[in-house]
Amino acid sequence: MSMAVLGLIVGMALGFAGYFGGFAAFLLVAALGAVGFVVGRFLDGDLEPGEFFRTRDRRR
Repeated sequence: MSMAVLGLIVGMALGFAGYFGGFAAFLLVAALGAVGFVVGRFLDGDLEPGEFFRTRDRRR
């Protein structure tokens, strides 16, 4: 599935949530989508848990 199609599906889900559930539902769907994205990246092996806790200083 291309990123354009995935973006279309996510946009439609957010649109439906905003239209039928209001702004709070829109925010809930957006937040859960972001969490699902990060979990999916962990499961694919694209992210490591240490990347969130490392300092940005790269002088070592």
